[in-house]
Amino acid sequence: MKPLIRLKQRAPVFVVTFLLACFGILDGAQAVITDPEDYFPGGNTAAGQGALLNLREGAYNTAIGLFSLYNLLDGSYNTGLGAGALLFNTADRNTATGAAVLLSNTTGEDNTANGYSALGGNTEGNWNTAVGSQALLSNTGDDNTATGFRALSNNIAGNRNTAVGSQALLFNTVDDNTATGFQALMNNTEGNGNTANGTAALFTNSTGVDNTATGFQALSGNTIGDSNVANGFQALMNNTEGRNNAANGAFALLSNTTGVENTANGSQALFNNTTGIDNTATGFQALVNNTTGSANTANGVEALVNNTIGAGNTAIGINALLFNTTGGDNTADGLV
Repeated sequence: MKPLIRLKQRAPVFVVTFLLACFGILDGAQAVITDPEDYFPGGNTAAGQGALLNLREGAYNTAIGLFSLYNLLDGSYNTGLGAGALLFNTADRNTATGAAVLLSNTTGEDNTANGYSALGGNTEGNWNTAVGSQALLSNTGDDNTATGFRALSNNIAGNRNTAVGSQALLFNTVDDNTATGFQALMNNTEGNGNTANGTAALFTNSTGVDNTATGFQALSGNTIGDSNVANGFQALMNNTEGRNNAANGAFALLSNTTGVENTANGSQALFNNTTGIDNTATGFQALVNNTTGSANTANGVEALVNNTIGAGNTAIGINALLFNTTGGDNTADGLV
């Protein structure tokens, strides 16, 4: 079963429409003058179409309006509310809520954003938090936290990110990420040290190393990854070349055919592992149908059942080493 992939239209169409509308009325934009003599001295509040437009030397500002905090210069600790909240703002530690929140903020740090395209267009920012359906869209920076439908969507170079959402870390290909959601870490193909929780956790991660996944099809589609730990119904399903894996679940290490030094726990643990070496399995049919493996340890009712040519195996269970016909140096405890 392959997870359903439901991708919606991404932000740039909305962004382009919004920017065209912005520049179409830009000539008539006026900053709301709450204090015409002193030009919004520190600790300012503004509301209107071009609120705090081109504010200089400002700090601790709150702006509400279409162009709220538009082209704010030198400002810090700002809060913006509106369709263009913090538009083109590059400063640090801003909070924005609106449809295009923190749009085109490219170098900002420690920002918090809420909205449809939260942190949309932020490409280099570090330590940002974004909540929205397109949260952290096209953000490539480090140590970000995103919650939303496409949380960390198209983050392709970011390290050590945390994302929660149905498409969490979608198309993220790099290191040390944590994702929770329906298709957590979906299409992460080369990542190292990732942790994913969800129905299709680490779905189609094919070359990853040192991953931990929990979910229905945890590590499903991971084919050559090393040192993975998976928990779930079909944990490590279709991992065919992996080494040093540990899996827990009903079909743990299902269809792992060439894996070495794996540990699996579950009712069908190491089910259909045919060429593995130095495996340990615990479960109802531990190492069932392993035919050429050697130096395996299995515990379960059908431990090492139908292993025919394996050598140096240890099996404990009611039918331990049942129908092993040509193996040598085996130790078995059980009914047969």
